[in-house]
This record gives sequence, C-alpha cells and structure tokens, in this order.
Amino acid sequence: MHNKEEQDALRKNVLARMKRIEGQIRGIQKMIEDGKECEDILVQVRAVRSALTAASGLILKRYLVRCHGEALDDVEGDSRESLEKFIRVMTHFIDR
Repeated sequence: MHNKEEQDALRKNVLARMKRIEGQIRGIQKMIEDGKECEDILVQVRAVRSALTAASGLILKRYLVRCHGEALDDVEGDSRESLEKFIRVMTHFIDR
C-alpha cells in the first residue's frame, strides 16, 4: 500500500511541476512577442530546462517505484523482466 501512496504523491508532484512549467513556457512566448532582451529570455529557457530535468527525475522515480512494486508482487514470475524493462527505459532516457 505504501507503494501506491508514494506513486500517487509523485504523480501529484509531477503534475504540479508540469503546470508550473507550462506557465513558464507561456511567459517565454510572451517575452518573445514583446521583444524582450535575448539574455532575459535565455535565463527563462534555462529555468524551464532545469525544471524539466527535475520533473524527469521524479517521473523516473515513479516508474522505478511502480516497477519495483510489480516485481515484488510478481512472486511466480521473473522479477528480472521488470528490472530489464526499467533499464531499457533508463537507457532510452539517458541517450536523449
């Protein structure tokens, strides 16, 4: 049960972050439309990139918590499969 609660908390956290990032993106669009200084725009782009990195970490954490929970629940199956699936996702994410 703790696993489900942790997943829900992570999901809510990620959604809140994504909404904040969405607002930041709209702010950048307005800055561009208003002809703001490129340096100021780039500062905001860096902030969004940092926020996305942090959110990505939480998404990966949620995924790992879920996969780990599934592996523990899968008494009869091969928990190695869940681990390998997670490694594939991580590898794909890191390669980007």
